[in-house]
Amino acid sequence: MTRQQTQNAQGPRPVARVVTGASLQEGGGFPVRRPFPSAALPQVDPFLLLDQMGPVDWAPGQAIGAPDHPHRGFETVTYLLAGRMRHRDSGGHTADLGPGDVQWMTAGAGVVHSEMPHPDLLRNGGQVHGFQVWLNLPAADKMTAPRYQDLRAERTPTAATADGLAQVRVIAGESLGSRAAIDTRIPITYLHFTLHPGASHEQPLTPGHNAFVYVFSGEASVGSPPIRVAQGQAAVLGDGDRVSLGLDSDATAYAELLLLAGPPLNEPVARYGPFVMNTQEQIAQAVRDYQAGRMGRIPGSQI
Repeated sequence: MTRQQTQNAQGPRPVARVVTGASLQEGGGFPVRRPFPSAALPQVDPFLLLDQMGPVDWAPGQAIGAPDHPHRGFETVTYLLAGRMRHRDSGGHTADLGPGDVQWMTAGAGVVHSEMPHPDLLRNGGQVHGFQVWLNLPAADKMTAPRYQDLRAERTPTAATADGLAQVRVIAGESLGSRAAIDTRIPITYLHFTLHPGASHEQPLTPGHNAFVYVFSGEASVGSPPIRVAQGQAAVLGDGDRVSLGLDSDATAYAELLLLAGPPLNEPVARYGPFVMNTQEQIAQAVRDYQAGRMGRIPGSQI
């Protein structure tokens, strides 16, 4: 960043654009809301995808998920707010996720995994609500060995403003003096804010990092000048060293939002389904490797 660019980046971030998430189905038919990728917003480099999973209420025996499928070249970050899910993969790793839990999976060179409802949820029914983010890996790291980080809710740092009206769960990065327990390959920010009526907070962000806010409950005030962002909308931010978040004192309900930021990789992106590489040749190789079984299979799976 040049000196002039650095000077221009000192200050509060404006909202550059607002996009509304599309409703669609993923995996075995799981309902999601997706602000990107879309024709209007292909990515927010280095973030490739944001899915809000549900909220959906399943009757006993009806819950579904995402059966065995491969990934290569990026990371998946799953954050669950409600329900229980079971992750299994070709490396023999199994983990159950409950409310507030995070799984950070670096697919790297390739892994086959499944994300299915926990047997208790399938048997008894219940609500599922959460998020999945796809985070791109730099070209030099795309073929790194797979890695898993499971973070339980009780280990996720939390903090609040002095008046208690803005509360945050720190999944990656730092906020209000609390630093995340997750080790990230690139220095990203991933924060879950709950804003009560009258809340006001300025969150520092690294100039030059791309950033966006996704509101998933209520309506929040974002940026400078403030823009009202409604439930199901993502606000892509301009540059600056901080972002203002707030909620009117006369609001009748609280608001919840995700704030994500990270350094742009500025590299070519080639995508095909569950594979994200830099060239079409690399995508073709990923397909061949998967079809030849070189990404493994989940132990005991019939697929």
